[in-house]
Amino acid sequence: MNILALVVLAVVVLIFIALRIKAGTGNSGDVWPFYAKKPLTHPEQVLYFRLKDALPDHMILAQVQLSRFLGVRKDANSRAWKNRINRMSVDFLVCEKDAGIVAAVELDDRSHDRPDRREADGKKEKALGSAKVRLIRWNAKDIPNIARIREVILHHEVLSPSTLTTTVIARDAELP
Repeated sequence: MNILALVVLAVVVLIFIALRIKAGTGNSGDVWPFYAKKPLTHPEQVLYFRLKDALPDHMILAQVQLSRFLGVRKDANSRAWKNRINRMSVDFLVCEKDAGIVAAVELDDRSHDRPDRREADGKKEKALGSAKVRLIRWNAKDIPNIARIREVILHHEVLSPSTLTTTVIARDAELP
């Protein structure tokens, strides 16, 4: 009777393994359901190349997680504070050649009008403002030209905490 139970158990396990492999959820060399896609939308690509042209002496990084450039003070609960910015990113991070941060840039489309996105944008703005990282927002329907990008990003005024977030809407959005 014990042998019969072992045989039935072995058959059930084999059926389970076969079903998992057929469904593509096994981990033993199966092809996972991923495909390559462009990391930047068309408007983000336009802005990326304009940023590069406008700021040739700077590093332009795209889709950067906040956790890559925001640290947590030692006297704070690091894990709890990092969880607040978990999976948040900026569209672009403009840096000096030594990787010092000049500004974060967001390209907002109509999805930023949704309540959940407004809440997430508020958290992002608070985190960046606390770290004294200047945030520049441009509307995706009105991408600035190279001259306007230089004017806004290379503007070296001392930013007070109330002006750390700068919403800029360019009026001259010709495509390259």
